[in-house]
Amino acid sequence: MDLSQEEWTEQLNDDGNAFILDVRTPEEVEDGFIPDSSNIDIYLGQEFINEIKKLDKSKNYYVYCRSGNRSAQACAIMNSLGFENAYNLEGGFNEWEGEVTE
Repeated sequence: MDLSQEEWTEQLNDDGNAFILDVRTPEEVEDGFIPDSSNIDIYLGQEFINEIKKLDKSKNYYVYCRSGNRSAQACAIMNSLGFENAYNLEGGFNEWEGEVTE
């Protein structure tokens, strides 16, 4: 499900069962990331799927990339693997105005 920057932030702040997933490359992560996020690079292909399968399906996943395209793909993959709650950050990190860890 796609959420606007505002919706994503509001929902995340009220969610005690949240897991923030950054699907960008390690090089992109070096430019900064959303605090408390975990990185699994979607470009790893099968390795990405293997890592996703290890995650707790009962959590709510807030997924982002640079612009929102890869994270939308990641959400679709997660849905196909049985994750019910995967939320894509529209506009991605490029449009993020919240806190950033560098």
